[in-house]
Amino acid sequence: MRWQNRRLSDNVEDRRGSGGGGGMRNLGIGGGIGGIIIIVLALLFNKDPQQALQVVQQQGGGGSQQSEAVTANSDETSRFASTVLADTEDVWKKLFAEMSQQYKEPGMVIYSDYDQSACGSAQSAMGPFYCPADEKVYLDLSFFKEMEQRFKVAGDFAMAYVIAHEVGHHVQNLLGISRKVQAMRSRLSEEEYNKLSVKLELQADFLAGVWAHHAQKMQNILEEGDIEEALNAASAVGDDALQKAAQGYVVPDAFTHGTSAQRMKWFKKGFETGDIKQGDTFNSANL
Repeated sequence: MRWQNRRLSDNVEDRRGSGGGGGMRNLGIGGGIGGIIIIVLALLFNKDPQQALQVVQQQGGGGSQQSEAVTANSDETSRFASTVLADTEDVWKKLFAEMSQQYKEPGMVIYSDYDQSACGSAQSAMGPFYCPADEKVYLDLSFFKEMEQRFKVAGDFAMAYVIAHEVGHHVQNLLGISRKVQAMRSRLSEEEYNKLSVKLELQADFLAGVWAHHAQKMQNILEEGDIEEALNAASAVGDDALQKAAQGYVVPDAFTHGTSAQRMKWFKKGFETGDIKQGDTFNSANL
Protein backbone atom coordinates (compact mmCIF):
# COMPACT_ATOMS: atom_id res chain seq x y z
CA MET A 1 0.00 0.00 0.00
CA ARG A 2 1.31 3.43 -0.91
CA TRP A 3 0.98 5.43 2.27
CA GLN A 4 4.29 7.05 3.13
CA ASN A 5 4.58 10.85 3.33
CA ARG A 6 0.86 11.45 3.05
CA ARG A 7 -1.67 13.27 5.19
CA LEU A 8 -2.10 12.15 8.79
CA SER A 9 -5.48 12.37 10.49
CA ASP A 10 -6.04 15.03 13.13
CA ASN A 11 -8.40 12.66 14.96
CA VAL A 12 -5.92 10.15 16.42
CA GLU A 13 -5.11 10.01 20.13
CA ASP A 14 -2.00 8.07 21.13
CA ARG A 15 -2.70 6.96 24.70
CA ARG A 16 -0.08 4.23 24.92
CA GLY A 17 1.26 4.08 28.42
CA SER A 18 -1.50 6.21 29.93
CA GLY A 19 -3.21 3.20 31.51
CA GLY A 20 -6.82 4.35 31.49
CA GLY A 21 -8.86 1.42 32.74
CA GLY A 22 -12.51 1.05 33.63
CA GLY A 23 -15.35 -1.41 33.92
CA MET A 24 -17.35 -2.89 31.08
CA ARG A 25 -20.60 -1.14 30.31
CA ASN A 26 -22.21 -0.91 26.89
CA LEU A 27 -20.38 -3.07 24.41
CA GLY A 28 -18.73 -1.45 21.42
CA ILE A 29 -19.54 -2.55 17.91
CA GLY A 30 -17.49 -4.83 15.84
CA GLY A 31 -14.73 -6.23 17.29
CA GLY A 32 -15.07 -6.60 13.56
CA ILE A 33 -12.02 -8.72 13.34
CA GLY A 34 -11.16 -8.97 16.98
CA GLY A 35 -14.48 -9.02 18.81
CA ILE A 36 -14.41 -12.74 19.57
CA ILE A 37 -10.64 -13.03 19.87
CA ILE A 38 -10.75 -13.15 23.66
CA ILE A 39 -13.01 -16.22 23.59
CA VAL A 40 -10.97 -17.89 20.86
CA LEU A 41 -7.72 -17.39 22.76
CA ALA A 42 -9.32 -18.75 25.93
CA LEU A 43 -10.32 -21.89 24.08
CA LEU A 44 -6.90 -22.25 22.48
CA PHE A 45 -5.27 -22.17 25.91
CA ASN A 46 -7.88 -24.45 27.52
CA LYS A 47 -9.40 -21.68 29.64
CA ASP A 48 -13.05 -21.13 30.47
CA PRO A 49 -14.29 -18.44 28.04
CA GLN A 50 -16.78 -17.15 30.62
CA GLN A 51 -14.00 -16.68 33.14
CA ALA A 52 -11.92 -14.91 30.52
CA LEU A 53 -14.75 -12.50 29.82
CA GLN A 54 -15.20 -11.86 33.53
CA VAL A 55 -11.54 -10.96 33.83
CA VAL A 56 -11.99 -8.37 31.08
CA GLN A 57 -15.16 -7.01 32.62
CA GLN A 58 -13.61 -6.70 36.08
CA GLN A 59 -10.54 -4.79 34.97
CA GLY A 60 -10.65 -1.58 36.93
CA GLY A 61 -8.59 1.44 37.66
CA GLY A 62 -9.46 4.95 36.66
CA GLY A 63 -6.05 5.89 35.31
CA SER A 64 -5.53 9.10 33.41
CA GLN A 65 -6.05 9.23 29.68
CA GLN A 66 -3.28 11.54 28.60
CA SER A 67 -2.80 11.42 24.88
CA GLU A 68 -0.46 12.67 22.20
CA ALA A 69 -1.06 13.43 18.56
CA VAL A 70 0.42 11.20 15.89
CA THR A 71 2.94 13.21 13.90
CA ALA A 72 5.61 12.67 11.26
CA ASN A 73 7.97 11.84 14.14
CA SER A 74 5.79 9.05 15.53
CA ASP A 75 6.56 5.35 15.04
CA GLU A 76 5.78 3.80 11.68
CA THR A 77 2.76 1.72 12.70
CA SER A 78 0.95 4.63 14.35
CA ARG A 79 1.69 6.82 11.32
CA PHE A 80 0.30 4.10 9.09
CA ALA A 81 -2.91 3.86 11.14
CA SER A 82 -3.28 7.64 11.09
CA THR A 83 -2.77 7.75 7.32
CA VAL A 84 -5.41 5.08 6.74
CA LEU A 85 -7.86 6.94 8.97
CA ALA A 86 -7.16 10.11 6.95
CA ASP A 87 -7.93 8.18 3.76
CA THR A 88 -11.24 7.00 5.19
CA GLU A 89 -12.06 10.62 6.08
CA ASP A 90 -11.46 11.75 2.52
CA VAL A 91 -13.51 8.95 0.98
CA TRP A 92 -16.49 9.04 3.31
CA LYS A 93 -16.67 12.83 3.30
CA LYS A 94 -17.01 12.65 -0.50
CA LEU A 95 -19.55 9.82 -0.47
CA PHE A 96 -21.71 11.43 2.21
CA ALA A 97 -21.70 14.69 0.27
CA GLU A 98 -23.00 12.76 -2.75
CA MET A 99 -25.87 11.58 -0.51
CA SER A 100 -26.47 15.22 0.55
CA GLN A 101 -25.28 14.40 4.05
CA GLN A 102 -22.40 15.64 6.17
CA TYR A 103 -19.82 13.13 7.32
CA LYS A 104 -18.77 13.39 10.95
CA GLU A 105 -15.22 12.10 11.27
CA PRO A 106 -14.63 9.43 13.91
CA GLY A 107 -11.79 9.48 16.38
CA MET A 108 -9.20 6.78 16.81
CA VAL A 109 -7.54 5.86 20.10
CA ILE A 110 -4.26 3.98 19.97
CA TYR A 111 -3.58 2.32 23.30
CA SER A 112 -1.58 -0.52 24.84
CA ASP A 113 -2.99 -3.33 26.99
CA TYR A 114 -6.12 -1.52 28.21
CA ASP A 115 -7.85 1.82 28.16
CA GLN A 116 -11.22 3.39 28.86
CA SER A 117 -13.88 4.02 26.23
CA ALA A 118 -17.39 5.38 26.60
CA CYS A 119 -18.48 1.77 26.03
CA GLY A 120 -16.39 0.46 28.91
CA SER A 121 -12.95 -1.10 29.04
CA ALA A 122 -10.85 -1.38 25.93
CA GLN A 123 -8.77 -4.54 26.31
CA SER A 124 -6.09 -5.66 23.90
CA ALA A 125 -7.52 -9.20 24.02
CA MET A 126 -10.81 -7.89 22.62
CA GLY A 127 -9.21 -6.77 19.38
CA PRO A 128 -10.09 -3.52 17.59
CA PHE A 129 -13.63 -2.20 18.07
CA TYR A 130 -15.78 0.84 17.44
CA CYS A 131 -17.59 2.55 20.30
CA PRO A 132 -20.71 4.38 19.09
CA ALA A 133 -21.10 6.24 22.40
CA ASP A 134 -17.96 8.33 21.78
CA GLU A 135 -17.68 7.63 18.03
CA LYS A 136 -14.12 6.34 18.28
CA VAL A 137 -12.21 3.33 17.01
CA TYR A 138 -10.06 1.67 19.70
CA LEU A 139 -6.91 -0.06 18.50
CA ASP A 140 -4.04 -1.75 20.29
CA LEU A 141 -1.35 -1.90 17.61
CA SER A 142 -0.08 -5.20 19.01
CA PHE A 143 -3.15 -6.76 17.39
CA PHE A 144 -1.38 -6.54 14.04
CA LYS A 145 1.45 -8.71 15.38
CA GLU A 146 -1.19 -11.13 16.66
CA MET A 147 -2.69 -11.27 13.18
CA GLU A 148 0.66 -12.19 11.69
CA GLN A 149 1.83 -14.63 14.33
CA ARG A 150 -1.37 -16.47 15.20
CA PHE A 151 -3.49 -16.07 12.07
CA LYS A 152 -0.66 -15.95 9.52
CA VAL A 153 -2.05 -12.75 8.03
CA ALA A 154 0.54 -10.19 7.02
CA GLY A 155 0.76 -7.06 4.90
CA ASP A 156 -0.04 -3.40 5.33
CA PHE A 157 -3.32 -3.62 3.46
CA ALA A 158 -4.51 -6.37 5.78
CA MET A 159 -4.02 -3.83 8.57
CA ALA A 160 -5.81 -1.18 6.52
CA TYR A 161 -8.77 -3.54 6.14
CA VAL A 162 -9.03 -3.83 9.93
CA ILE A 163 -9.22 -0.06 10.34
CA ALA A 164 -11.58 0.40 7.38
CA HIS A 165 -13.92 -2.26 8.79
CA GLU A 166 -14.18 -0.45 12.12
CA VAL A 167 -14.76 2.86 10.32
CA GLY A 168 -17.48 0.98 8.45
CA HIS A 169 -19.23 0.57 11.80
CA HIS A 170 -18.97 4.33 12.26
CA VAL A 171 -20.67 4.82 8.89
CA GLN A 172 -23.42 2.43 10.00
CA ASN A 173 -23.78 4.45 13.19
CA LEU A 174 -24.12 7.74 11.31
CA LEU A 175 -26.71 6.21 8.99
CA GLY A 176 -28.73 4.86 11.95
CA ILE A 177 -28.27 1.21 10.96
CA SER A 178 -26.47 -0.01 14.07
CA ARG A 179 -29.01 1.66 16.38
CA LYS A 180 -31.86 -0.17 14.66
CA VAL A 181 -30.07 -3.49 15.12
CA GLN A 182 -29.29 -2.77 18.77
CA ALA A 183 -32.90 -1.78 19.44
CA MET A 184 -34.04 -5.23 18.35
CA ARG A 185 -31.73 -7.06 20.71
CA SER A 186 -34.15 -7.38 23.63
CA ARG A 187 -36.91 -8.74 21.38
CA LEU A 188 -34.90 -11.53 19.78
CA SER A 189 -33.47 -14.83 20.91
CA GLU A 190 -29.70 -15.13 21.02
CA GLU A 191 -29.72 -17.18 17.82
CA GLU A 192 -31.89 -14.62 16.01
CA TYR A 193 -29.78 -11.71 17.18
CA ASN A 194 -26.59 -13.49 16.11
CA LYS A 195 -27.98 -13.60 12.57
CA LEU A 196 -28.54 -9.84 12.65
CA SER A 197 -25.03 -9.35 14.02
CA VAL A 198 -23.61 -11.32 11.09
CA LYS A 199 -25.43 -9.03 8.65
CA LEU A 200 -24.11 -5.95 10.45
CA GLU A 201 -20.54 -7.24 10.33
CA LEU A 202 -20.72 -8.30 6.70
CA GLN A 203 -22.01 -4.86 5.80
CA ALA A 204 -18.99 -3.34 7.58
CA ASP A 205 -16.78 -5.60 5.44
CA PHE A 206 -18.62 -4.33 2.37
CA LEU A 207 -18.08 -0.72 3.45
CA ALA A 208 -14.38 -1.44 3.91
CA GLY A 209 -14.35 -2.60 0.30
CA VAL A 210 -16.19 0.54 -0.82
CA TRP A 211 -13.51 2.60 0.92
CA ALA A 212 -10.74 0.68 -0.88
CA HIS A 213 -12.46 1.23 -4.24
CA HIS A 214 -12.66 4.99 -3.83
CA ALA A 215 -9.33 5.41 -2.06
CA GLN A 216 -7.69 3.77 -5.06
CA LYS A 217 -9.47 6.19 -7.41
CA MET A 218 -8.60 9.22 -5.30
CA GLN A 219 -5.10 8.40 -4.08
CA ASN A 220 -3.85 5.41 -6.13
CA ILE A 221 -3.03 3.61 -2.88
CA LEU A 222 -2.94 0.00 -4.07
CA GLU A 223 0.10 -2.06 -4.91
CA GLU A 224 0.21 -5.58 -6.30
CA GLY A 225 -1.14 -8.10 -3.80
CA ASP A 226 -2.92 -5.58 -1.57
CA ILE A 227 -6.46 -6.80 -2.21
CA GLU A 228 -5.29 -10.37 -1.66
CA GLU A 229 -3.92 -9.28 1.72
CA ALA A 230 -7.31 -7.88 2.70
CA LEU A 231 -9.10 -11.01 1.51
CA ASN A 232 -6.67 -13.19 3.46
CA ALA A 233 -7.45 -11.16 6.58
CA ALA A 234 -11.19 -11.49 6.00
CA SER A 235 -10.83 -15.24 5.48
CA ALA A 236 -8.67 -15.79 8.55
CA VAL A 237 -11.18 -14.18 10.89
CA GLY A 238 -14.35 -15.82 9.64
CA ASP A 239 -16.41 -17.38 12.43
CA ASP A 240 -15.98 -20.86 10.95
CA ALA A 241 -12.19 -20.53 10.71
CA LEU A 242 -11.86 -19.19 14.26
CA GLN A 243 -14.18 -21.80 15.76
CA LYS A 244 -12.45 -24.62 13.91
CA ALA A 245 -9.05 -23.44 15.16
CA ALA A 246 -10.29 -23.02 18.72
CA GLN A 247 -12.41 -26.13 19.23
CA GLY A 248 -12.08 -28.32 16.16
CA TYR A 249 -15.67 -27.87 14.96
CA VAL A 250 -18.09 -25.09 14.03
CA VAL A 251 -21.41 -24.01 15.52
CA PRO A 252 -23.25 -21.96 12.86
CA ASP A 253 -25.92 -20.73 15.29
CA ALA A 254 -23.16 -19.06 17.29
CA PHE A 255 -21.75 -17.13 14.33
CA THR A 256 -21.71 -13.37 14.96
CA HIS A 257 -19.41 -12.06 12.22
CA GLY A 258 -19.88 -14.34 9.20
CA THR A 259 -17.95 -17.16 7.60
CA SER A 260 -14.63 -16.71 5.84
CA ALA A 261 -16.36 -17.02 2.46
CA GLN A 262 -19.01 -14.44 3.39
CA ARG A 263 -16.51 -11.91 4.69
CA MET A 264 -14.38 -12.22 1.58
CA LYS A 265 -17.44 -12.00 -0.67
CA TRP A 266 -18.77 -8.78 0.83
CA PHE A 267 -15.43 -7.01 0.99
CA LYS A 268 -14.82 -7.95 -2.63
CA LYS A 269 -18.30 -6.77 -3.66
CA GLY A 270 -17.69 -3.41 -2.03
CA PHE A 271 -14.33 -3.06 -3.71
CA GLU A 272 -15.59 -4.06 -7.15
CA THR A 273 -18.72 -1.90 -7.14
CA GLY A 274 -17.80 1.05 -4.93
CA ASP A 275 -21.57 1.54 -4.63
CA ILE A 276 -22.88 1.89 -1.08
CA LYS A 277 -26.40 1.10 -2.31
CA GLN A 278 -25.36 -2.47 -3.11
CA GLY A 279 -24.43 -3.30 0.48
CA ASP A 280 -27.86 -4.04 1.97
CA THR A 281 -26.90 -7.27 3.70
CA PHE A 282 -30.10 -7.17 5.77
CA ASN A 283 -32.33 -7.78 2.77
CA SER A 284 -29.97 -9.91 0.74
CA ALA A 285 -31.31 -13.35 -0.10
CA ASN A 286 -27.81 -14.73 -0.44
CA LEU A 287 -25.24 -13.70 2.15
